Parts: sequence; structure tokens; C-alpha cells
Amino acid sequence: MPKRLLKSYLTRMRERYQNAPKDLKSSILTEFCENSRYSRKHAIRILNGRLQPRTRRPGPKAKYNSEVVHHLRVLWESMGRICSKKMKSALPLWLPFYKDCSREVKEQLMSMAASTIDKKLHAYRGPKRKGIGTTRGLKIMMKKIPLKVLGDKIKEPGFMESDTVAHCGDNIAGEYTHSLTMTDLYSGWTENAAVWTKDSDQVLLQVRAIEKRMPFKLVGFASDNGSEFMNQALCNYLFKRPEPVSFVRSRPYQKNDNAHVEQKNFTHVRELFGYERLDDFELTVLMNEIYQVYWSTLQNYFIPNLKLISKERYGSKIKKKYDTPQTPCQRLLSSEAVDKSIKKQLRHNLKYHNPFFLRKELESKLKIFFHRVEEIKRKKLMTGS
Repeated sequence: MPKRLLKSYLTRMRERYQNAPKDLKSSILTEFCENSRYSRKHAIRILNGRLQPRTRRPGPKAKYNSEVVHHLRVLWESMGRICSKKMKSALPLWLPFYKDCSREVKEQLMSMAASTIDKKLHAYRGPKRKGIGTTRGLKIMMKKIPLKVLGDKIKEPGFMESDTVAHCGDNIAGEYTHSLTMTDLYSGWTENAAVWTKDSDQVLLQVRAIEKRMPFKLVGFASDNGSEFMNQALCNYLFKRPEPVSFVRSRPYQKNDNAHVEQKNFTHVRELFGYERLDDFELTVLMNEIYQVYWSTLQNYFIPNLKLISKERYGSKIKKKYDTPQTPCQRLLSSEAVDKSIKKQLRHNLKYHNPFFLRKELESKLKIFFHRVEEIKRKKLMTGS
């Protein structure tokens, strides 16, 4: 209600309340409380003239206006709705490319604390969903591959955790697309690829392709006990080379053993393609284009991640400490184990790519992708298949 109308409404209600007999005052008071949302005691003091309604909200004056919050939300959407701590570290990488706000607004965004970012964006966050697990192991191969958790012992890039995500919707029957996720334990560098079925040859083909794209040498490979990894083809590829790669597996039904890649299954796969059933080979080709050209570049160069430093138990509670959020690229640039030539290439790529252009092209490709998904659904409904 505008202030001018609110003032006249209060004047009229005061006259009615003060001139009304005692038996009508209660109904007038109830009406005023419903419209003003004041408590009855506070409303009585206002109607009797002993108090005036607040003209401004309690507490200190708001530091960030609606314009700043609007640009904060735009940036948050462009960054893929990441958490506030990651966003705080990502702002210096994104703001030089952001042209839609003034210098003063950019300075305010840079000065905003992670907790404040969380409060301003709280109303726009949505619920999370879960997918269906399709892991099936081969006991014969599981005996050949040692059971080991890499954990926090890794101090250089090259040790990769791997997993697959089933795009089966609510039904695991038939053939459909899977997403292969490989993430580096040291830097968080993550590569994704779409695979048509979990056939061991298809998975191995994408593992080879991902290894060629990585800016560091593959040193170790860790996976769960799924048959897409527990097979002779992948073992031969990793073991029978001049410098064999260490291949280990996690304990069955213990997702925390592969916690790094399990997390990326949500942030890098589900948040991108959701939980739809993708059972057309053409969609697999489109997904690989999206992963390789836009998504991996955006995530590895411009989206920071958190890294666990320590974990201590206090009774029934566990206190975790994390380092300052950094992008996988920044972690590689600060590592002494990475060659100077690779660092030079990473700096060139970081300077060359524009995150807003990548996000815009990504949204355009996703629009085409999901339009194609809907077309396939309509076609199947019409044919009854």
C-alpha cells in the first residue's frame, strides 16, 4: 500500500476506533491487525495515538540495494548457481567480462561477504533430486584390482577418480546414455563425456579421449566396482604401457570412498542435464559437444571449488576445515609439479576464454538439446513405443 494511502487509512481507523463503543472496538482492532499485520497490543497503542507506525525497517540501513542484488543473481545464474563461498572467489574472474553494471556496483559486489551472498540468494535456491544407481560389479575383476582409498595423500595432479551417471529417468530397462565423469583429486579438474550404454569398449574410448584433453599426465585411476571399469580392456589400457597407471577401486556400497567424483556427478552432470531419460543416440553426440566445448572449459577455468584441509571429530559432531575456494586452473598454476609450458598454455586459455560468452553459447546449445528431447518424447507417444 502506498504511504499516502497508508497514512489516510491509519487516520480513518483511529477516528473509528476512538469514537466507537466498547463492543465494536474489538472488531475494528481485528480488522486493523489483519491489514497491518501488527500484534494486537502494538495495534492498540497505535490506534490510541500513543505510538506512530515505523517509517523504515528496524536495524541499520541496507548496504546493498535492489540493483546490486539483481546483478548478483544474474552472475549467480551465469555461474551455474554455485555456493556463496565459491561465488565469492569466482567474482574476480567474472566481473572483468561483465559489462551490464556500473563500476560502483562491481565494487559493491566485490566487497560482499560470502554469508551476505548466501542471504541475498536464499529465496532463489530450489530443492535437490536424486537419481537411480546402476552399478553392477564383476567379482573376477575385483580380485585383480586392489581395494584402496586415495584420500588426502595426493599432493600432485594426475590421480583421477571416475564414475558414471545413468540418464535413465525412472526406468533402468533398455539402452540409454550414461555420463562418464573423471575428476583430479589434487586440483579438482573435471572432464565429462557422454557414453551410449555402459559397454566397456565405449567407456574405454571416452577414457582415452579424456586423457588426451587433460593438461597433465594420468598417474592414478580410481573407480567404484561397476562393470564398466572392472573389465580386462581397461586394465590392459592402464597397466600395459611404458609407465603403468595405478588402478585401484573403492569399497562396495561406500560412496564416500569416491567422494570427489560423486560430488561432481551432481554439480557437473545432474545440474546440467537433469534427470530426464535420454535414450536416443543422437542426444549422446550433442551431449559430448556440450561437455567438451563449453561445460568443461567453464567449470575448470572459471568455477572455483572447495578443498578439504582437515576433519576432526568432537563427540558426535565432525568439524571440517576448507581452504580458500580456487578454480582447478588456479590450483594447477600454483602447483610446482606442473611444467612451465603447461602453465603457459593454461594462462593463455584463461585470458582467451570469456565466461559470459561460454555461458551464453551453453544456454543456446542446451535449448536445442532439450527441444530435441521433447521432440523425441512426442514422437514416441505418437508411435506408442
